[in-house]
Amino acid sequence: MRLAQNSTAPNGPAAAGTQELASATPHGSGGTANSITACDKPGAMGLARVVEIDTTGGPAFGFEHFKQYDFLREHEVVLTFDDGPWPENTPAVLKALADQCLKATFFEIGEHATWHPEISKMVAAAGMTIGSHTWSHKDLARNPYASDIEQAKQEIEMGVSAVHAAVDGPIAPFFRFPDLQQPPVLLAYLAQRNIATFSTDIDSFDFKMRRPEQVIKSVLTKLEKRGKGIVLMHDFQHATAEALPELLRQLHAAGFKIVHMVPKAPVTTIAKYDDMLRAQDKLSANNTRPENSVVRTISGN
Repeated sequence: MRLAQNSTAPNGPAAAGTQELASATPHGSGGTANSITACDKPGAMGLARVVEIDTTGGPAFGFEHFKQYDFLREHEVVLTFDDGPWPENTPAVLKALADQCLKATFFEIGEHATWHPEISKMVAAAGMTIGSHTWSHKDLARNPYASDIEQAKQEIEMGVSAVHAAVDGPIAPFFRFPDLQQPPVLLAYLAQRNIATFSTDIDSFDFKMRRPEQVIKSVLTKLEKRGKGIVLMHDFQHATAEALPELLRQLHAAGFKIVHMVPKAPVTTIAKYDDMLRAQDKLSANNTRPENSVVRTISGN
């Protein structure tokens, strides 16, 4: 694996460097920004670094389950969001990030992406990294998936195809298992597909919370104890969307710095699962015209 790191002060010029862990061949970044743009918001947090992840062989990250790759420095944080895209909540998360000139990684559910492709496109247009989180958020360590590898692969690959189609452009070969349940046979499959698996260092458990202040306390308490980490939150959760502006302000005040992950190369979908997606009439090619060109009022108010 190779991590390419661009370091900068929040509002200053970038200085590039690399940390070699193994040999690699240069590629594009999978449709995500691979450098830090100047922040035009005085006092905003701004990105500290952009790290490039080479997903060859399916490396796995997140000290809750995987201990090999420790690429964050003290007081560095990677923000990740699961279960989107979702109306109101995901756009609110995007606004909070934009207000602080920050980027994050979004692990989208394929089915949600087919319901709200316009929001997936918003996430991509904002320069965020987009990975996948299965087709329908099934626990792949339980039956029928645990006893049927082909059904489990379909749940993974339909998610990849759906998010890719919703974005209508490149997405990252980044994957997070629902409930962080990671069967070894599926980790091996993702390795063959050159898709990286992400667990977490700090799980906010925001899905159990209904008030923004609970989310803020959960993240800050755990970060203060561990000192750094990949943080798991959910843009599906309204309390998280409400909490994020204040959470980011408090992270900034406490001296934490945000690191953005980008892929060395985009994911490649598999035609078989692209066809399955089309067979379900998801993201139909017949539904691409704007509504006002398809439906218009010809009488009445």
